[in-house]
Amino acid sequence: MKKVKITVIRIACYKDLIKKYENLIEHACNMKEGQVFIANGTQKPENFCDSAWESIYPFLEVLANGGGNFYDGWMKNEHSAMISCNDGFRPVSFLLETMDEEAEF
Repeated sequence: MKKVKITVIRIACYKDLIKKYENLIEHACNMKEGQVFIANGTQKPENFCDSAWESIYPFLEVLANGGGNFYDGWMKNEHSAMISCNDGFRPVSFLLETMDEEAEF
């Protein structure tokens, strides 16, 4: 099983939707663009958002196990995926990339 690099590529914020539909919350997301996490195989990195993990996990699991080529050539690098979390108000886009390094268990 391989390690997988998770890079925060973009964070969007739809203030009009937040104003119209969301109840006020003080701390929605602590991700920063450019932030990098390393998943040790399919283990969630420390301080990684639980909700985002649920969104990316199916793709990360395939990559960690040596798979890829999602949707018949969707990504230029077949051992990667661009996945967003499921927050409709402030979605975060993550680039997942299989590393050459083996996971440590």
